[in-house]
Amino acid sequence: MKIDYADLVKKATYARVSAYAPYSKYKVGAALICGDGTIYKGANIENSAYSESVCAERVAFYHAITKGGNRDFKAIAIVGAKDDICEYAFPCGSCRQVMSEFCDENFKIVLYNGKEIKTYTLKKLFPEAFTKNNIK
Repeated sequence: MKIDYADLVKKATYARVSAYAPYSKYKVGAALICGDGTIYKGANIENSAYSESVCAERVAFYHAITKGGNRDFKAIAIVGAKDDICEYAFPCGSCRQVMSEFCDENFKIVLYNGKEIKTYTLKKLFPEAFTKNNIK
């Protein structure tokens, strides 16, 4: 399956509009694509008790899992910034851990800084991840 990363970034940018970020003002959107072409979107949701906040990436993953059970994840685009998109919004450690639960090491993470698209594999951004193989 050939993935149109520019289109995936555009969907993540649209998802960013739904972000609820009254504290940090850092709005993030994510678009997660499955092997069958289905796309699930997510936006970050903050809470005054910061630990209760959830990132856009995890919203997209959880939406995919609860909505249809589709777990053939191929790539996720992540777009974030306080105002205009001008930097890459890398996934946090918790999001990388969730990705490692549901994706293989070749899963693509697509980032956009308003000008250029960069892609990474999960293995590159999260080497030596703690996975189900560690608890056997």
